[in-house]
Amino acid sequence: MGLQEEFEEYCVKAKTLPLSTPNYDENKLILYGLFKQATVGPVNTSCPGTQDKAKSWDAWKAVEGKSKEEAKSDYITKVKQLLEEVSAA
Repeated sequence: MGLQEEFEEYCVKAKTLPLSTPNYDENKLILYGLFKQATVGPVNTSCPGTQDKAKSWDAWKAVEGKSKEEAKSDYITKVKQLLEEVSAA
């Protein structure tokens, strides 16, 4: 399985993470930033004015230096980690 196929598989798995996942909101932002970097690349918009949207933008901006492949790999690793945490709880 190639990186793209594995990334797509873990994108689906990420949607199954329950709200009881440790630090759910923080981890959701991390995954969002990695997803945007993996699929779009560097941030291509200005920071939005609303606080919730700014948090998402900040999460994306935080991983801006990663290549798309590196972001995909980090996304997969993060989802695996969260799934393990959920199953251990």
